[in-house]
Amino acid sequence: MQQITVQQLQQKLEAPGAKPVLLDVREPWEFQICSIAGSTHIPMGQIPARLKELNKDNEIVAICHVGGRSQQVAGFLENQGFKKLYNLQGGVDAWAREIDPKMNKY
Repeated sequence: MQQITVQQLQQKLEAPGAKPVLLDVREPWEFQICSIAGSTHIPMGQIPARLKELNKDNEIVAICHVGGRSQQVAGFLENQGFKKLYNLQGGVDAWAREIDPKMNKY
């Protein structure tokens, strides 16, 4: 698993070509407050049961509030054979502060 900054993620999302899967692992109430556009929402506790919804060949960026839970999920996915994994440093909190200041914060 690699770490990715919000600036690096923004560049990936703006670049031509295939986009990474944005895997938001926060709880539903958190996801309702704010999320990065295009995110796939699977709460952390549901990841093991919903693994089949994720493609091991896709580039996946795990996202949570500040980066702790997403790092745990990325580590779990790595142990399941996923190779193209990133953890978003600072999570949606950093995204809201540094990329999208209009985004709701909590």
